[in-house]
Amino acid sequence: MNDENKIRDTKSETPDITRTYTNGEITVVWKPAICVHSKICWTQLGEVFNPRLRPWVNMQGAETERIVEQVDRCPSGALSYVRQEEAAEIETVEGESLVEVMPNGPLMVYGNLLVKDSSGHETPKHRVTAFCRCGASQNKPYCDGSHVRTGFQG
Repeated sequence: MNDENKIRDTKSETPDITRTYTNGEITVVWKPAICVHSKICWTQLGEVFNPRLRPWVNMQGAETERIVEQVDRCPSGALSYVRQEEAAEIETVEGESLVEVMPNGPLMVYGNLLVKDSSGHETPKHRVTAFCRCGASQNKPYCDGSHVRTGFQG
């Protein structure tokens, strides 16, 4: 694997795995635990995002600005990016939170959240968090895309 397409698994204070991919200009960050598998990334930019390949992100597949445009379309916030010249700090959202019910899909919450699980463990979430509405997620309370498999209507 060359330096221009590095992958790194990192563990933060939460059990979430974060994977990063870089082309030297930007680093794309993928948080699989919050991915709702909308398929927007790989159906709209398959030369970069291909779930059949390992690594599944090929940062040489398109120009940096095209990758940025596609990452900005990620509905769950599972994909994000950091420009190399920017500080790699957590992006927070200022202002009010917004809750959006996705047709036949998750409950999307936009803003800064502190999610507390049944054992009292608190996880900060920033930007967008997708919560399961169908009850079939294997990553509750977060959506894992199971609503598609189960044919959830709601």
